[in-house]
Amino acid sequence: MPEQASAQVGAGTIIIETGKLAKQADGAVTVRLGDTVVIVAAVGASKPRPELDFFPLTVDYREKAAAAGRFPGGYFKREGRPTEKEILTSRLIDRPVRPLFPSGWINEVQVQSIVLSADGENDPDVLAVVGASAALSLSDIPWNGPLTAVRVGRVEGQWIANPTHTQMGQSDVDLVYVGTANDLMMFEGSAKEISEADFLAALKFAQESGQALLAAQRDLVARVGRPKRPVPASGIPEEVLVEARQAAGDRLAAALLIPGKMERESAWDGLRAEIDSHLVQKFGPEKATESILKQVAQKIQKETVRRLMLDEGKRLDGRGFDDLRPLVSEVGLYPRAHGSALFARGETQAVALATLGTPDDTQEFDAYTGGHTQKQFILHYNFPNFSVGETGRIGGPGRREIGHGALAERSLEPLLPLPDYPYVIRVSCEIMESNGSTSMASVCSGCLALMDAGVPIARPVAGISIGLCTEYNAAQEVSRYRLLTDIIGWEDAFGDMDCKIAGTSKGITGFQLDLKLPGIPHGIMVEALEKARVARMAILDSMAQTLAAPRPELSPYAPRILTLKINPEKIGALIGPGGKNIKRIVEESGCEIDINDDGTVKVYAVSEEGMKKARSEIEGMTGEIEVGKVYRGKVVTIKDFGCFVEVFPGKDGLVHISELANFRVKQTEDIVKLGDEIWVKCIGVDEKGRIRLSRKAAMAERDKQMASEE
Repeated sequence: MPEQASAQVGAGTIIIETGKLAKQADGAVTVRLGDTVVIVAAVGASKPRPELDFFPLTVDYREKAAAAGRFPGGYFKREGRPTEKEILTSRLIDRPVRPLFPSGWINEVQVQSIVLSADGENDPDVLAVVGASAALSLSDIPWNGPLTAVRVGRVEGQWIANPTHTQMGQSDVDLVYVGTANDLMMFEGSAKEISEADFLAALKFAQESGQALLAAQRDLVARVGRPKRPVPASGIPEEVLVEARQAAGDRLAAALLIPGKMERESAWDGLRAEIDSHLVQKFGPEKATESILKQVAQKIQKETVRRLMLDEGKRLDGRGFDDLRPLVSEVGLYPRAHGSALFARGETQAVALATLGTPDDTQEFDAYTGGHTQKQFILHYNFPNFSVGETGRIGGPGRREIGHGALAERSLEPLLPLPDYPYVIRVSCEIMESNGSTSMASVCSGCLALMDAGVPIARPVAGISIGLCTEYNAAQEVSRYRLLTDIIGWEDAFGDMDCKIAGTSKGITGFQLDLKLPGIPHGIMVEALEKARVARMAILDSMAQTLAAPRPELSPYAPRILTLKINPEKIGALIGPGGKNIKRIVEESGCEIDINDDGTVKVYAVSEEGMKKARSEIEGMTGEIEVGKVYRGKVVTIKDFGCFVEVFPGKDGLVHISELANFRVKQTEDIVKLGDEIWVKCIGVDEKGRIRLSRKAAMAERDKQMASEE
């Protein structure tokens, strides 16, 4: 029989149900808030994978168009590869769930989430995290949950738990928080320059708001939870591990303390090859298998790195725990890019290219679960193999690249003049060299590239990563720890935390926390945020020495924008039958033209000549002849009493023979011929609406203007 538990979170009630769907999975639940429903199922393989040296966990989240009563876009009318939202939500679930699997559990586990109903107001991503926690808690898969997950917003100074999309449109914070009963597990999101104190207040509010979710899951587990499977002992033979430690001796620490990344890795590779050979000779290839050797090497390396930090107060590259690596930045590197920048922090190096586009370049996407369907600002992050001196598969962006790009994008976006800025903006961040926290280097290089492009960003943005190395006592409490500013790759790999904080001199704009621990006390996060703030200010100062503010002018290769206002009733005439007129103007001028319903016309052009051509055509089709203005027109009719001059297509006026010159004219043809282009001034409109023009007045005005210029 189905079983339910509910939790009041903010203004909404979250209902967790199990025993109705997916009953062959090891654990399955549906989670509901409003009319948004997600099913999450967890399955653990019955047999371990001892040949692997990693835990094979797969987390997948999918949104179905039918959940919102819609057809998917595309030719096949079927959901295809995961969208960016689906990939980011999969990562959102994976990061807090993974650390709670016990060491030694190497059975493959899959956690799959599917959105079954979407009301367009309640985002299913947080519900999927809760569902993953509940499904794993109810299953027989060894897992040390449960977890609580809450989204936090702030509207008019008031914190809101699990706000709707409508409320989020007015919020200055978008925080997704995941925690245990007492500790912090993961956070992710963006904000509009909030202070560290406000950020900590948001974390505390989330922790308190999510307690009911923990109680609901424990209630379900008590009623229908399954006993957990036993966890096998570590697959590394103890004698092999002891022998490896002895073979390494003091040489391992000496190798790991070599300052340069490539030199350090080369020394370690040489020492490891020697240790591997010794172990194979002593224990034979049957016991010292390739998988065992890799696990042994990782374990003794991790032990040594952590011992150096905790016991000896040493970091691998010789820095102090609060020290930044050397900072280098440049702008304007590549002439044809609209904006370009290089930012390097030690051996981490990112090149960013900024591009300004037209409304046609806006990224559009399906949003079955609500929220925005267009993006005016896009940041793409790319991590080629050569950035770490390796070879590998070359293909499209993976989940990590999409996640890092999204973090950098949301860190920069709050400072952009959107949505009023007339351009669509894209930043492409190319990682040239990697040794820790390339996502934060992308924030810095992306900011500099935007300023180099002349984008009026409100304030510069920088980001930094704070690491952590901990030791636990017998009561499983943190007994001592070290916080590390600006972590390098091995400090990330063998440490316990990667806390990324981006922001300006005024406050935080982007954040993401990854832990390898089953949670950390909030007090440690207070210290980490302060270290991140101090480091951020130092990086901003360094960036300011390269470029302190946006350039006043755009790149000559960026499209120029001309905004015209026409009578809305004349939009149809400008477009023409079947778009004939506007298509011709675009083709002849080489410009892009955007027409709004209120009569606002925006012309995007790279060449000045094209801009003038488009403007002339648009004004000609939609303009009104105004009294007192001077125009250049074409003589279309000759009469004894004067001539008719076409000022705009289909709009002409009479130049009486007495207005052709400042002397007496006997015949019209003495002054103008059919087809001549002449300057005329509108001197009036008679009672029948007929336009009166004067060549004499136009010449006098132009002579006066030229005299004043001289």
